[in-house]
Amino acid sequence: MVAVAAATFTVVTAEMLPVGLLTPIGDSLRVSEGTAGLTLTVTGLVGALAAPLVTSAVGRLDRRTVLCSLMVLLAAANALAAWSPNFAVMMVARVLIGVGMGGVWSLAGGLGIRLVRAGAVGPATSMIFSGIAVASVAGVPAGAYLGELAGWRAAFLAVAGLALLVTVAMAVLLPPLPAEEAVALGGVVRLFGDPRVVTGLAVVVLLVTGHFAAYTYVRPVLEEVSGVQASMVGTLLLVYGIAGVAGNFLVGARAGRSVRGVLLVISPALAAAVLLFPLLGLSAAGAAALLVTWGLAYGGVSVSTQTWLALAAPRAREGVTSLFVGAFNGAIALGAFVGGRAVDGLGTRSVLWLGGSLALAALVVTALGRAPATADGPTGSGD
Repeated sequence: MVAVAAATFTVVTAEMLPVGLLTPIGDSLRVSEGTAGLTLTVTGLVGALAAPLVTSAVGRLDRRTVLCSLMVLLAAANALAAWSPNFAVMMVARVLIGVGMGGVWSLAGGLGIRLVRAGAVGPATSMIFSGIAVASVAGVPAGAYLGELAGWRAAFLAVAGLALLVTVAMAVLLPPLPAEEAVALGGVVRLFGDPRVVTGLAVVVLLVTGHFAAYTYVRPVLEEVSGVQASMVGTLLLVYGIAGVAGNFLVGARAGRSVRGVLLVISPALAAAVLLFPLLGLSAAGAAALLVTWGLAYGGVSVSTQTWLALAAPRAREGVTSLFVGAFNGAIALGAFVGGRAVDGLGTRSVLWLGGSLALAALVVTALGRAPATADGPTGSGD
């Protein structure tokens, strides 16, 4: 379980790495910050497409073999990104990272039930997805710190090395994992007929798009809105990361009992933290306080939304997980893209208003949409 959690941590760290490194990447490869944000957009978009396609394409291949192969691909792609002499090569590397990330994430999500006894499936699945949540909030500050110390290329090399270590760990520690059944693409598509699945996916798209529209450009926000020096950015992102890890485990303890209730708290908290940044985040202290709130709220997004979808389709684990990964990463790509256009066209503060508005929209969908019956009572409000 630890090896699988390490794999999900590594792939999502690889995906998020540019967030804390946008300025030096842009300067080195001679592109604007908005254009540099495409390194996140393209990886998220490819990951969104790769998740259901890889899950279907691997058919009945042993999942251990597939996971190890995808991790080797991820290592090679990060090494290519570290070497990239220009933006075009960087984008090729980020496409390959998207393939590896989407495949690993979607296949790993359904392994909990196969690796532990029946009574421990819930905690095991939470552990797998804690790797994703921790990477989402801790991978960025770690990359920013390493980039500050040794340069952005060293950060990509470090992730490449980590991917190889995790590959070895999975090869040694995982048992053979023959496919339980081939996942047909048509069966995945049919899940869109369940309104509980559709509501869950809509909440994922709104929350994650809103978050990444703002968070992809958090470094320029801190420097331009809060007046933070470049040397302090890593520290503030670390504060955010610690809060995010705490939020992940706090939410993980409650999501299975009332997933709608959890999301009705997360959505307005995330909206408030982002929308108040231009008003209260005008100093390092104010920015730190808002980043703590932001981290606590966003830290619970992946575990709560994945719990929603798992409860909505308990008999289609790999299929619904591939949809979750597709929606999540498509939303990352969309958020980074629209945030980049907003930064380049309207200025840095515009991404905060955009992100907060989408989080409020997620609140409305969560309140009015149909939730899994076992999450919020016999039928769930909105049924």
